[in-house]
Amino acid sequence: MKTFDEYMAMPYKLEIIEDKYEGGYAAFYPGLPGCVTCGETLESVKANAVDAKRAWLTVALEDGINICEIE
Repeated sequence: MKTFDEYMAMPYKLEIIEDKYEGGYAAFYPGLPGCVTCGETLESVKANAVDAKRAWLTVALEDGINICEIE
């Protein structure tokens, strides 16, 4: 099993989509199911995505959830 820092350093694909109805952006990591966030600007959604990834990985490691590993 990898360490938290090793998982954080993995290059998980981040998908960002524009919310044309309410404004802003939504972002998610396909390799981390349920890891979703949003932001008003591209900069904020990217920063929020890092925070969401950190929180998702923390809970996954604490709860023994299988984490997808990217080489």
